[in-house]
Amino acid sequence: MRVPKLAFLFLFVGCLVLYLTYVKRHFDGAKPSVSDQLPQYRTDTRKYSTTGDVSENVQYGIMFDAGSTGTRIHVFKFQMEPNEAPKLAHETFKALKPGLSAYADEPEKSKEGLQELLNVAKSTVPERKWSSTPLILRATAGLRLLPGEKATILLDKVREVFGQSSFLYKPESVSIMDGADEGMSAWITINFLIGALHGTETPTVGMLDLGGGSTQITFALQDEKTIQTSPIDYVTSFQMFNISHALYSHSYLGLGLMSARLAVLGGIEGQPLAGPLELVSPCLAPDYSGEWEHADVLYTIKGQKAGEPIYESCLRKVEKMIYKKVRKAEEVKNMDFYAFSYYYDRAVDLGLIGKRLATCESTGGTVRVSDYIEGAKRVCSNMSAGGIQETPFLCLDLTYISVLLQELDFPPDKELKLARQINKVETSWALGATFHCIESLHKHGSC
Repeated sequence: MRVPKLAFLFLFVGCLVLYLTYVKRHFDGAKPSVSDQLPQYRTDTRKYSTTGDVSENVQYGIMFDAGSTGTRIHVFKFQMEPNEAPKLAHETFKALKPGLSAYADEPEKSKEGLQELLNVAKSTVPERKWSSTPLILRATAGLRLLPGEKATILLDKVREVFGQSSFLYKPESVSIMDGADEGMSAWITINFLIGALHGTETPTVGMLDLGGGSTQITFALQDEKTIQTSPIDYVTSFQMFNISHALYSHSYLGLGLMSARLAVLGGIEGQPLAGPLELVSPCLAPDYSGEWEHADVLYTIKGQKAGEPIYESCLRKVEKMIYKKVRKAEEVKNMDFYAFSYYYDRAVDLGLIGKRLATCESTGGTVRVSDYIEGAKRVCSNMSAGGIQETPFLCLDLTYISVLLQELDFPPDKELKLARQINKVETSWALGATFHCIESLHKHGSC
């Protein structure tokens, strides 16, 4: 019997559909999943555990922060999860004073404190993990301000101590940190801790850090105009957790609180006074006389004789010192900012946020720029009225902070969030820099 042509055509098409369906199912079963195609540093947790113990999925990192007023160690423990950003499981923290730069003329003496902090790392990291745990030191403004030869000698002493440890160490892991990198790393830290870098809808926040020798401002760029009008070295970009970020970031060397204080008083960084001369300033109480040590130099300081109101006189001194040294950034008015370090400390001194506990933990708080302005006026006025002054520099410091914030283009009604810790983790650049080092270590073999 002859099969009609139309029936034959339907039979042929049906067979073709069945065949293609079989091929598709076979191909789908053989091709890699979406997670298999993600970058290895996101999915292959074995990359982070070179000891062979894949079951732990743990990576440690040791960061020494050699700042201008102290040296601090951060020992981070990260839990590596497939298809997720690393989780910070624990942080061990300890600080020693003075800063590394204080040993500029006696570099051998720096070894004792370094070894003490290194012992903290050895007691924290399991011995089987030492050889896979990167050991890093980044020096900030304190060493940036030293003459090059003195800074080099100090860093060589650090390398001697680190080279005798059993941790994963390379000579280039000890260096002076670029100011912009410091700001970027602090920005990474705060946004990681609030969950803004984990692929969520949480918006990123800006970062203000006021150290002893330098101050940083960093925020994610949102306006094309800012990119076009900013100096090229103020704009940077990087990739983390498979996401690209464009940042405005700048560090102002010499405008940290201690360096600015010295400049307002009339001293010059790194140059002790010749003979018995004194620094006389209207920012101090008229009857004040004392000594102040900065960067291993002892200064004799006195208040100016009573005359004009202290606040107005001090304000003029501060404005003259900072004139044209800071660039305004218009975008800061429209985004949330966290402020750290001396911004936090002086708010505590004013009673604007809770007092520091013995553990250095605090819930922090929120202040307005105007709180610093009004605080400066109140403290300075109290000095001129002969009030008890337990902290002789508070008038100067608050006046400087209020002027600095306004020079950066923060209006008086702008709110700033203050925090020393978030989820019991120090809000410094150290965590962000350690993240960057570990990622670089597993991509390129070095930090």
